[in-house]
Amino acid sequence: MSKTDPVIKEFSKPYLKDIRRIESAIKRYDRICIFRHLMPDYDALGSQMGLYTWIKDNFPDKEVHVVGDNHVTFTPRLFPEMDVLPESWFKEPFLAFILDVGNASRIADPRFKKAKFKIKIDHHPDVEHWGNVSIVNTSAAAASENIVSALLNFKGNYVMSKEAASYFYIALVGDSGRFMYSSTSRHTFAVASALLDAGIELTSIYQNMYVKKIDDLKVTAYILNHFNVSPKGVAYYVLDSNIQRELNITTERGKENVNLFANIEGINAWCSITQDDNPKEPCWRISIRSKGTPINGVATQFGGGGHAQASGAKIDTIEQLPEFIAALDDLF
Repeated sequence: MSKTDPVIKEFSKPYLKDIRRIESAIKRYDRICIFRHLMPDYDALGSQMGLYTWIKDNFPDKEVHVVGDNHVTFTPRLFPEMDVLPESWFKEPFLAFILDVGNASRIADPRFKKAKFKIKIDHHPDVEHWGNVSIVNTSAAAASENIVSALLNFKGNYVMSKEAASYFYIALVGDSGRFMYSSTSRHTFAVASALLDAGIELTSIYQNMYVKKIDDLKVTAYILNHFNVSPKGVAYYVLDSNIQRELNITTERGKENVNLFANIEGINAWCSITQDDNPKEPCWRISIRSKGTPINGVATQFGGGGHAQASGAKIDTIEQLPEFIAALDDLF
């Protein structure tokens, strides 16, 4: 591995003791399982698969698994399908990595609790603290940024393969909004540069991330013909269950077009509101983005949370939508 950028070294200084413990834990455990949050995004899956690949590249004799729900379109287009492990696997000692998730209830597989040693790496606010080692730096644009920074500060002579770097880069690009969100920093670019050094192919990565099908244009057309803009410049569109069936999309895909309203003059924030008929938790899921003003406070107010310019929330009934939009309007 090439010499570590001083920016990355400085960023990781407060966590060097934890980084040493992570390196030691990987060496110590022969069985490793990598967890992340439900309904995964680019960062969750990219961080998970990047770390999996990095460990297998450098410790080929380790038994490493990735678990959780698959993504409706990213799997298997961008990422392999998740492993399905029997209960018996978790009865023997194993190391657990829990990535990109601040709430234990949102971890995709609850069997992380059975791990002998737990490592949490995240960039969301530390809502719940767990694990033997925890690296949570909310200034990072993505969980992958914290993970790669830690790996680059390991003392051993390790490799960052093109495959591992590609997964980490997808995660970094996805959660930084292609480096447009305010969380993007010198350190974010230093990590991106280190991943580029591994020989990743940017054109191929971006084409695979953002490829669309002709049927997707129908979804875009519907949204452009049915969006609303509030008095204070909050743009939003609503996809109820009937519309989702008509457009042949899943609930998870409802937020895919939320950034259609980015960079539009007069629009300060933009949201997707998608009905979720899951019998365990029927609700309307909301994805929120902002041009600059922090919107995570409103997200928290409505059962969610996240980053200053990119957050999630939910409402129980569509009748609560005016209250939610009014709360965003108050910001402007």
